[in-house]
Amino acid sequence: MPDVSPALPDRAALLLDLDGTLLDFAPTPDSVVVPAGLLVSLAELRHRLGDALAIVTGRPVEQVDGLLGDVPFAVAGEHGGAIRHAPGEAIARAALAALPGDWLGRAEAIAASHPGALVEPKRRSLVLHYRRAPEAGAALEAAARALLAGHEDRFAVMPANMAWELKPLGADKGTAVRAIMARAPFAGLVPVYIGDDVTDEDGIAAAVALGGLGWRVQEVFADPAGVRRWLGGLAGSR
Repeated sequence: MPDVSPALPDRAALLLDLDGTLLDFAPTPDSVVVPAGLLVSLAELRHRLGDALAIVTGRPVEQVDGLLGDVPFAVAGEHGGAIRHAPGEAIARAALAALPGDWLGRAEAIAASHPGALVEPKRRSLVLHYRRAPEAGAALEAAARALLAGHEDRFAVMPANMAWELKPLGADKGTAVRAIMARAPFAGLVPVYIGDDVTDEDGIAAAVALGGLGWRVQEVFADPAGVRRWLGGLAGSR
């Protein structure tokens, strides 16, 4: 049984993935639900941590704003490709390759041949989801790798939870963690990164390399509900 009450180190900074960590997965990316009480817990923790609370996610920063409002101090979106370091600041975007113009149409045609599959276009990547068509996972991976052929110097296929993402090289959650931890109010603190997926491995590795901790949801908390209970306990233990 996972230990759902780990202690934060002294002078901790908390960096949290979103889907599968704070939020339960939903059939589609836009149907996730922010559970009651989560925003209150996060706001209290941000206060306790001297603002050192960040979200690090594959979603665009704008989507995080729509879900969490101004609760996080820093938000890294697009797997590190876009970072807003503080409330009200402009979003800093890494210089990354733009998707080939024909990829979205080709991906949509592929998804259409697998009922239930879904294409999620992002600013500089696209995701083939098969949560509603689990039997299509292998076919969608093959399709994503076919799109990638000839572009391996600029793009990669990244596995995610019931999805395959085609994303540009040059940024990941590890680069996001390092960038966030280099600036106030995070600089000099001990990073604690929590994530659930293979996409979070770079973030975990970066936090550990900076002298902090990296926790996998399944190993430490069991599931997002366990993460939320833990955060609620921290928020109530001032």
